[in-house]
Amino acid sequence: MLISIVIPVFNRPEQVLRAIRSVLTQHNRSCQWKSLEVLVVDDGSTDATPLALCRINDPRVRVLRHAQNQGVSAARNTGLSAAQGECMALLDSDDWWMPEKLATHLAYHWAGGWRISQADEVWIRHGRPVNPMFKHAKVEGWFFEDALKMCLISPSCVLFDRRFWEEVGPFDTTLPACEDYDLWLRTLVRHPVGFCPKKMVRKTGGHPDQLSRKIIGLDLYRIQALVKLLQIQILSTSQRRATLQELRTKAKIYISGCLKHGKPEEAERIMEWLSPWQIFPASGPLRP
Repeated sequence: MLISIVIPVFNRPEQVLRAIRSVLTQHNRSCQWKSLEVLVVDDGSTDATPLALCRINDPRVRVLRHAQNQGVSAARNTGLSAAQGECMALLDSDDWWMPEKLATHLAYHWAGGWRISQADEVWIRHGRPVNPMFKHAKVEGWFFEDALKMCLISPSCVLFDRRFWEEVGPFDTTLPACEDYDLWLRTLVRHPVGFCPKKMVRKTGGHPDQLSRKIIGLDLYRIQALVKLLQIQILSTSQRRATLQELRTKAKIYISGCLKHGKPEEAERIMEWLSPWQIFPASGPLRP
């Protein structure tokens, strides 16, 4: 079986080489797979990243390039469209895998008959491990309602089959951020998600080019994802109720922030956009 691993990158020459090495050095003592391919998608890098990728001399690595930066969603979609494996995995360019990740995760994934599953991770901030809060703990199964509140699936931890991707994908390229939140919610209304509780992924954060640090107002993109979810008309009654409640909560936070920072026009725009969903009382979203 061929396993495809997609690594999107933009202006991270050293980090992406670490990520690639972590895949190429995976243990396969029990022959969990016959071969693997690493699809690195250079999303219009303007630094030394293209040169660093040119120096890779391994037939398992394929480098795809965007002429201009299109964003992480487009980069992942490009890689996954080119992938030839029956099983697919994602790895962000600033993260890396422990040597046993793929073999251990695949054994768990196949034994449980999962369409999609994820491994556990260790968070690294400024070079040191940090403990995530209890609310960030990963779980197994159908956890749609919990995932509405925050993203509980990490791209660098997931493994899924081709049929899953053809059914649920692609990533939404209109979302500059929270594209994973959007995809995992669409996943959880269709499939349970497995969880292999081995900390086999190292996830970094706190660096200046981290997407969540560069983009302000992330709740706007979560709001967009929730509206999309309501529009696809596959939610159960309880799922729809929970989605509307979370939409109201996130919209109130975003609108309050707009008013606090002197952006009443944006607050009004969001209120008008969300009016068909009737999530606010007639007295308005910010009044008792």
